[in-house]
Amino acid sequence: MAEIHAKMAEVNAKIPTSHIFTSESTPAAEITTVSLFVIAITAVIFLIVGGLLLYSLIRFGRRANDDGREPPQVYGSNPIELAWTVVPVLIVIVLILVTARTIFSIQGKSRPPGALSVRVIGHQWWWEFRYPDLGIVTANELHVPLSDPAHPTPTFLDLESADVVHSFWVPRLAGKTDVIPNRINTMWIDPHVPGTYFGQCAEYCGTQHGNMLLRVFVQPRSEWEQWVASQQRPAAPDASVAAGRAVFETTACINCHAVSGTAADGRFGPDLTHLMSRETIAAGVALNTPANLKLWVLDPTIMKPGALMPAMNVRDEDLDALVAYLGALR
Repeated sequence: MAEIHAKMAEVNAKIPTSHIFTSESTPAAEITTVSLFVIAITAVIFLIVGGLLLYSLIRFGRRANDDGREPPQVYGSNPIELAWTVVPVLIVIVLILVTARTIFSIQGKSRPPGALSVRVIGHQWWWEFRYPDLGIVTANELHVPLSDPAHPTPTFLDLESADVVHSFWVPRLAGKTDVIPNRINTMWIDPHVPGTYFGQCAEYCGTQHGNMLLRVFVQPRSEWEQWVASQQRPAAPDASVAAGRAVFETTACINCHAVSGTAADGRFGPDLTHLMSRETIAAGVALNTPANLKLWVLDPTIMKPGALMPAMNVRDEDLDALVAYLGALR
């Protein structure tokens, strides 16, 4: 178990936290702007109210020569009552207008012709990404092209759930959006800086909610097109892993997973056609290495207690052959 925790720590160490809220996409930037505006207004209110309270404590605090009598009281000051009614109302109106403008700007954006569309499906506890126009299915790692601010090329995400309520959140790219059964919610991103962006399910969805991670890879157009081409190719492992393929196709693996060009067409678990093109397994819990993959196949609950994938309980020689086959799926 200590070894597993070390592997998870190794993965988490690769996730930068110092700039997690630095906005690198238009929706995130607009949310950041309105958040800072609200914080600035509330900070000014806090300073004014706190300053007046402090002044009152100092100016009218008990003194050594007080005779204990209550000072004259002032009632019915129309200017004061008008001020503490009108000013808060005006502040609330301003906040409503600014927030409404931001919400409309983000949620009211129309999908331009040719925009990339990705179907995002939340599962317990992993993410499925389908590119309907490209014929690509992958898991936990979303690849999108870089968007030039001068000529934006946004990516629209259609969010739905296969089981319970989840929430899709990549802080540097957009605000969180709930993923609800029997409903499709939509959000969009247009990343301006290439790189890897880390996200998380932000709605408690069960035992492994905290390990329902995701990564967004933002790539220049040429690199993204290369990734698309590689994902559109069928899996073609060589004959050296034929024994592992036979194990895969004669066990329960094919009931839950799909591999193009084989009898496996399951939809309950992630598509494994290009499994080894992903950096991590188990929704970001561990790096995608043969050793970790072997441990995951042997018993997923070691890495992810409560995982819905069962332990395969295959013989050692079959396990080695199976992992060798999976390791050839690139």
